[in-house]
Amino acid sequence: MAWSADSPPGAQRAAAPGPAECGIAALTRRMAAGEEAAWREFHDAYCDRLRLYLLVVTRGNEESAREALQAALLRAVRHVRRFDTEEAFWGWLTVLARSAAMDQQRKHRRYLAFLDRYLAWNHRHEPAAPVDADQRLAEALARALQALPDEERGLVERKYFAGVSVHELAAATGETDKAIESRLGRIRRKLKAAILEELKHES
Repeated sequence: MAWSADSPPGAQRAAAPGPAECGIAALTRRMAAGEEAAWREFHDAYCDRLRLYLLVVTRGNEESAREALQAALLRAVRHVRRFDTEEAFWGWLTVLARSAAMDQQRKHRRYLAFLDRYLAWNHRHEPAAPVDADQRLAEALARALQALPDEERGLVERKYFAGVSVHELAAATGETDKAIESRLGRIRRKLKAAILEELKHES
């Protein structure tokens, strides 16, 4: 619509979005199209902002903030779409970031719960140990978990971290409940052997 002297104040400005809004719309459209240069622009403009935002969300935990940032960026790659304003785009990014941080916290709590259960199980089968020995055991267990093959570590994480039942695991893999229980038993024995071997070398 052409602007004239009879047009109400601000009509010309309302006819077209401002430069910043045009820039965000163009940037996010290019990102959604998979344009590499657009993702570099996004990274330069937003990664530091998101990192600082996540440091606040995680109460200054740099490792948690870094992990949550990587997870949020992956979600942005999967789900990005065009946004017409910077405010809407930033709001969407913070939702992704908060969600990623919450997922990291839940995973960490499940991991600690698994360590607690393992320590409790160990105390039922081994002589009581002092607190510093418990800490060493927990650290050794964490390293033993990381050393497992991906399939075995994934099974442990789904069972003990995500709380998936044996029956659900069996249904997902096409195995019987007994087969899954047997596999978990072998993995627990493998973990214990790895931990005992590490602690033996430390002593």
